[in-house]
Amino acid sequence: MSRRVAVLMGGWSSERDVSLVSGRECAKALIARGYDAYTIDVTRDLTALAAALTPRPDVVFNALHGRGGEDGTVQGVLELLQIPYTHSGVLASAVAMDKPTAKAVFAAAGLPLVEGRVVTRAQLAAGDPIARPFVVKPTNEGSSVGVRIVREKDNSWGEEARSWAFELSLVERFIPGRELTVAVMGNRALGVCEIRAHGTFYDYTAKYAAGGSEHLVPAPIHLRAYEEALDIGLRAHQALGCRGVSRSDLRYDDTAGEPGHLYLLEINTQPGMTPTSLVPDLARHVGIDFESLVEWIVENAACDS
Repeated sequence: MSRRVAVLMGGWSSERDVSLVSGRECAKALIARGYDAYTIDVTRDLTALAAALTPRPDVVFNALHGRGGEDGTVQGVLELLQIPYTHSGVLASAVAMDKPTAKAVFAAAGLPLVEGRVVTRAQLAAGDPIARPFVVKPTNEGSSVGVRIVREKDNSWGEEARSWAFELSLVERFIPGRELTVAVMGNRALGVCEIRAHGTFYDYTAKYAAGGSEHLVPAPIHLRAYEEALDIGLRAHQALGCRGVSRSDLRYDDTAGEPGHLYLLEINTQPGMTPTSLVPDLARHVGIDFESLVEWIVENAACDS
């Protein structure tokens, strides 16, 4: 008999639409590989989720992104139900989703980070918390939701700061240079990709709209920097105790020449699995097609307790 796999998708976060695409693509791949896969559009209704998971599937493929699905919440439900699920467990998911907490863990592991501080909405409205240029981002959102780069002569920022949507934000020094990402699969760093956004930076649209960005795999950077980026991605994955696949985002400052300086920005424990997503691109680079990647993720599902 084929294994029964429930694919969780949708959710209620700002990344709902992306999750729906990820879920459909992964379910399609699993069916093609002979699994009895079906999708569940997750809401805040816990009773409905429990009913959709009855009869009990063999595995849950967690294709949720953002809050509720990536922050340890749904992982806790699945632990309670004792259903093996894909990607990271409760603790790693919760820590990774909270950027300041993740940075504290990364700092303890000796990973290279950008200087920054957490500020309230009122502190942002009162004036620049650090010297420009800087980046403002919500402490617990993904997919570049709410990210704002404030540059030297940005006259619109003052008014925008007074109506900022997020109570807590992480403010970091802006690092010039290039956008890199590293995919990790189990205990293996698959490769480094350079992302060249066709807009001002790698925002939500650049991530998910067709033609929003260009993915260069392998990243055309100095070999020493490439190997260091692989090491940073793997160490970040291990520092948080992630499992399955993860994706670490980095900045590479090569403005003074190569090899430049690398800075770890954050880690994603539920990377996108859409046609324009980065982890499938990096997997293909090392000979792992999309169906094989999805199957590996399912076969490595687990419960922490």
